[in-house]
Amino acid sequence: MRRHYEIVVVGGGVTGLMTAALLARGPQSDAMQVTLVDAGPRPAFPADDEIALRVSAIATGTAELFDSVGAWDTIAATRTSAYDAMHVWDANDTPESQSGLHFDAAEFAVPQLGFIVENVLLQHGLLRSLGDTSVEMRFDTPIRSIRKLAQQFRLELDDSTSLDADLVVAADGARSFVRSAVGIETKEWPYEQTAFVTHLRPERPHQATAWQRFLREGPLGILPLADGRVSVVWSTTPAIAEQALAAGDEQLGRMITDASDHVLGKLEVAGPRGTFPLCARHAMRYVLPNLALVGDAAHAIHPLAGQGANLGLQDAAQLADVVSAAIDDGLHPGDKPVLRRYERARKGANATMLHFMTGLNRLFTTDSVLIGELRTAGMRAFNRSGPIRERAVKVALGVS
Repeated sequence: MRRHYEIVVVGGGVTGLMTAALLARGPQSDAMQVTLVDAGPRPAFPADDEIALRVSAIATGTAELFDSVGAWDTIAATRTSAYDAMHVWDANDTPESQSGLHFDAAEFAVPQLGFIVENVLLQHGLLRSLGDTSVEMRFDTPIRSIRKLAQQFRLELDDSTSLDADLVVAADGARSFVRSAVGIETKEWPYEQTAFVTHLRPERPHQATAWQRFLREGPLGILPLADGRVSVVWSTTPAIAEQALAAGDEQLGRMITDASDHVLGKLEVAGPRGTFPLCARHAMRYVLPNLALVGDAAHAIHPLAGQGANLGLQDAAQLADVVSAAIDDGLHPGDKPVLRRYERARKGANATMLHFMTGLNRLFTTDSVLIGELRTAGMRAFNRSGPIRERAVKVALGVS
């Protein structure tokens, strides 16, 4: 008789929902019962609401992952902002300078470089796709405790019920309860920066282009929104972020217009605002017997390249593949040697991206004249690097 496995995904964010969807729609879905548990309420997406403050840059290859679980049609039909170009430049130069980086979708034979999508809309699309699966979803259900049994984990829930899991997938974010409860430590690299986020209305059209200017205090990212506005992620000093948060709309508009070098003309505040501290974080281990970390529970990187969400979703895809392959081979999906295949595939790749983003941020925030000259020369060389440039961009796009 074929074994039936209980899999509990903890966390109803984008990565947790994607993990559940991939497992429930995968080739071994009939050999598992997937339950998703989240302490918060079920995400709601009223289509007539304002564009939410928190958005993600979804790479073209990642959008294909959403499509594979039947979620992308809902997302695309609602509101996404495709961007087909990107400009990156140093505060000492201009976007058109030889050291400014310009990427265009046509150059890499893709319809677009990616999409700017509200996080809550990504959740909405995944929840719709999960509606016709056997996944049990338990929102508003905090976990009281988690403890190891012989071959499972037992999760005691706040509603006085419990779940015994052959595999627990911790997708419960940067402050993961599960990660802490099972004793997995993390290493952290504080950036001494705070991200300030808001929406603005530009004087000139955003041209379906993402813009990024590297300032001495940190990078300013400008992302196109579907209604013509732009979403700004300004990684800067805590003092400047606090000043921006407290500023009146007119003063804030001037601050960000100046920081953007007027690349889109005058910017007018046209949305809510918020801040969050920045810190690189990496779990010392991704797996234990019967448990795996994915997404922000496993790693957090600087937002300057917009890769955080994409890395978490790649974790989900890799783990789902490993679990399905193990069941197909007659193996227990919670066995540590099985889960180590996932860890080997993702931990090194995530560490490489984390340290690259950390180094890049430091490179552009130094006030050394010599480093500044080398940085400019390096950007010019990258522009002329041909296959290296093409390979780097296709990795970021998630396409082969």
